[in-house]
Amino acid sequence: MRYGYEVRGAALPGESTENLLHLRPRIKVDRFDITDREACRRVLNRAQPEILFHLAAFASVGGSFAAAEPAFRVNTIGSYHVLEAVREKSWLKRLLLVSSADVYGPVRPKDLPLKPDRLFDPRSPYAQSKAAAEYLARMYTDQYQAPVIIARSFNHTGPRQSPEFVIPAFCRKIVAAERSRGKKGVTVGNLSARRDLSDVRDIVRGYRLLSAKGQVGQAYHLCSGKAYSIRELLNKLIAFSDIPIHVRPDKRLVRKVDIPVLQGSFAATRQAVGWKPLFDIETTLKDTLDYWRNRTDVR
Repeated sequence: MRYGYEVRGAALPGESTENLLHLRPRIKVDRFDITDREACRRVLNRAQPEILFHLAAFASVGGSFAAAEPAFRVNTIGSYHVLEAVREKSWLKRLLLVSSADVYGPVRPKDLPLKPDRLFDPRSPYAQSKAAAEYLARMYTDQYQAPVIIARSFNHTGPRQSPEFVIPAFCRKIVAAERSRGKKGVTVGNLSARRDLSDVRDIVRGYRLLSAKGQVGQAYHLCSGKAYSIRELLNKLIAFSDIPIHVRPDKRLVRKVDIPVLQGSFAATRQAVGWKPLFDIETTLKDTLDYWRNRTDVR
């Protein structure tokens, strides 16, 4: 693979690996559930990775309110199983634990952009479970010298992201509207929330650089440094279409608890490992929309 890595990954038993089809047979995929402590230990002992990127997660902020227990079971207890499985293993050189900017909760405009030393105030089960995973990781670093680096990622998107998330959801609906010649529209929730949105390709490059150059025990931001309203992002996507797109509000899509704005600073990350975002927001949105235009299953 590029950069000389031999790559293997993990997926749930029965989980789709459609997004990996273009990479086969260059990678091996192990099937197990990180909430199964013994399976986690067995697979990681067999693989003996030098670098472990821990991204397995219950990733839906909105969905976590109705599924708090699964969110904690995967994000917190699952992380505990991963940390236990690699505790004091000589073959592990770095463990990159991927956290989330949601751990910060609501902040005042004067406190933006957020820096990694900001105190946590998580307001959703998802955010609370991610914060708990970070505290676990810090304990394992302090007590067992686990080589953990924390990547606190802000929102990111791009081709192949699930339509459970806002940008691919908009893209899928826009493509459906285009194919119906305007008969279908785009349903929306809260458009006033502002998010620091990056391209997934920038974020993944950040993970690689942090795993190679980041300091053990430290947390780093991966973000664009800019906050966009959801309305602004939707309007940018609609501008790429040649047909009128009707937008309709849907109260069912509005979260009971929604952080008004998240915006981060990547200055410390740039200083530590030389990372900065390379993709502009228009390229990210256009590439994601084109991905959905190339799918034949959108109606």
